[in-house]
Formats: sequence, structure tokens, C-alpha cells
Amino acid sequence: MSLDTARTGSPAGRRRVHEARQRLQHERDTRLAQLGALREGQGDAVADDLVAAQRTAVRRALKDIDAAFARLEDGSYGMCGECAKPIPAERLEILPYARACVPCAQRAD
Repeated sequence: MSLDTARTGSPAGRRRVHEARQRLQHERDTRLAQLGALREGQGDAVADDLVAAQRTAVRRALKDIDAAFARLEDGSYGMCGECAKPIPAERLEILPYARACVPCAQRAD
């Protein structure tokens, strides 16, 4: 069952959608806090390069989180964007903004 079906289906399905939304919001809040902390730190040139790379990674994660919220809204959340099979719930618990199952993500790397 996709999360889109769950949204309009059983109470358990609606709960899964609610939990996914909460996990995504937690990830967003965490990344925004990280970005704020990175803005405060200034150091030498080497440290500045590292901080810039970290900011880029955090911003990329925020874009991925926003894309996951969009997938949640359009009903495609939880489905692999490559093979269209369901992404295992365990993967989504660890990385709620995952857009691919592990095999497809590994092939993309």
C-alpha cells in the first residue's frame, strides 16, 4: 500500500502518513539548526572551505526534504523514483527523504 492509499484509507494508514510527515519535519528542523550553527562559525581558510562544503550538503538535504514533502502530497512518497517499487519502511525511518530504494541508490552512486 502506498502512502497515498494510506492517507485516504485506514486509521493505521493515516497514522503512517502522519508519522512520515513528523519525521520529515524533524529532519528539516535539524538541518535548519545545523545551517544556523554553520553561519555563526568563521575561521581560517581551510575551515572556511570545510564549512562551505557542509553548508552545501545541508542545503542539498533541505532540498531533498522539500521534495519528499512534495512526494508525500502527490502520493508518490515511499515509492522508488527509479524502479517504482516501495522503499522499505526501515529505510524511510533512517532516511525519511530517501527517493530511491537501496539497490537503485547504490547504482546511482
